[in-house]
Parts: sequence; structure tokens; C-alpha cells
Amino acid sequence: MKRSLMVLSLLLPFAAGAQQPQPAAKAPQAAAAPAAPTTAPAAARPAAPAQQLTPAQQAQLDKQNAEMSAAALQAVRLVDGGQAAQLWDGASSVARKAVARDAFAKQVAADRARLGALVGRGQPSISRVRFNAGAAVPEGLYLNVTYPTRFEKSAQPVRELVSFRLDEDRVWRLAGYSVRAPGT
Repeated sequence: MKRSLMVLSLLLPFAAGAQQPQPAAKAPQAAAAPAAPTTAPAAARPAAPAQQLTPAQQAQLDKQNAEMSAAALQAVRLVDGGQAAQLWDGASSVARKAVARDAFAKQVAADRARLGALVGRGQPSISRVRFNAGAAVPEGLYLNVTYPTRFEKSAQPVRELVSFRLDEDRVWRLAGYSVRAPGT
């Protein structure tokens, strides 16, 4: 299985209630999505942007971005501490079907060992994308937190990605973790 398709899920205890979207959250989620690349398959196109957010919607979007950034930081700190298997322990059933616990933990450990010690992590960027049925990952709305991260064995910053999925019970759960060198 490709590393980029390794999908996992975890309910982060401190964020469970705060991550449930409110009715007004649907517009901000769509509005914050990046523009769809012209070559993206229909099953993986970002959500269509809304015309303009109200001040209340923007405030809600900003709050969600801060909460999800904090949740992503909690996830990467677990990985930093060699506790990637704990991410899998709280995985949704969709994610657990994608990869076994031991395989996930071994792959994350191998990727991080190849990169060496953490040197520093830059400011996160957040994007949202909706995958339709037939995509390489389970259908749904995803929120991705990406860090430019420096490791001792990499001359360039590495893209460190923490993905969250809005599960059927309307709770955001961790959906994946990956590190990828530039250009891969």
C-alpha cells in the first residue's frame, strides 16, 4: 500500500465536542477549500468555494482552524515521541480497515528514522477537500494540516501532513499522517 494512501483515524479527546460542525460551518468549510486543479479527478476535487463568508462564518472558520491546528500538533507530538501506534488505537473503523496497527506504526517509524531527528516545524497551513465515491480514500470531507518540517537528514523541509475526516457521526477524527520529501 502506498504511504500516501495510508489512512488512519483517531478521536482526539480534547477536541471531540469542539469539532462537531454547526449548521453554519458548512459554508466556511467549502469556502476555505483551495481551488481545484484542472487535472484533478472528479472523485478528488476540493469543495466549491462559496461567494463570501459572513463575519460569523469567518469567526467559526478561524476557530475551527485553530482547534484543528492544535489537534494536529497533538498528533505530530505523539509521532515525535515514537507513539504512532496510539494514533491507530483510536482509529475509526474505516481507517482500521485500510491498514493494520503494526504496519502503520512500523511505516511511520521507518519514515521518521530515514529523516533523522526533528529540527523544527514551521507554521501549519490548512486545506479542505471532499472526496467522492470512487476516490483512493474513503468518501467524505477532509481537513488537512500541513507543516514544513525540517529533519536532520533532509536538506530541504519535508511536507508533514496530518489529515482529519468528518466521520458519519459528525465528529472530526484523525485520518492520516505522512511525511514526504519535496517533489514526491
